[in-house]
Amino acid sequence: MRLMPVSKLHFEDFKPGLFAQYGPRLVTREEIVAFAAEFDPQPMHLDEDAARDTMLGGLSASGWHTCGLMMRMMCDGFLLGSSSMGANAIEEVRWLKPVRPGDALTLRVTVLETRASKTRPEMGFVTALMEMFNQTGACVMSLQAPLIFGTRRGAAA
Repeated sequence: MRLMPVSKLHFEDFKPGLFAQYGPRLVTREEIVAFAAEFDPQPMHLDEDAARDTMLGGLSASGWHTCGLMMRMMCDGFLLGSSSMGANAIEEVRWLKPVRPGDALTLRVTVLETRASKTRPEMGFVTALMEMFNQTGACVMSLQAPLIFGTRRGAAA
């Protein structure tokens, strides 16, 4: 029996509205500290005692760590099975609440708008809002970005 290839997501598959939800993904103390030690060695990300004296009031993940978790969830969820060509910007990123050890994060992706390229018919832009929620439903991070995807027309060429 021959298996048919799974078709990739292309620009034309994205329509304004809720696109998908992924997770939950458990965040551990060990990964928070490991990421911070390597990339963001501030006290609120490294040490519980020192973190208590910060405005976050306890150990929390770096915002950049949360962005990395979001990116992994996007890749596993849909980007690696798509005609993604990357992104050329991030219009806005907001870290709204601390991400704590033991939090279970869920990613919600909403397509805000789509726009075909005027000069390159093989691509289109998908402006998406990515929101990360913890297990209580609180939004801990939001990020808006214009993602670039190949078109079916471009794939056929």
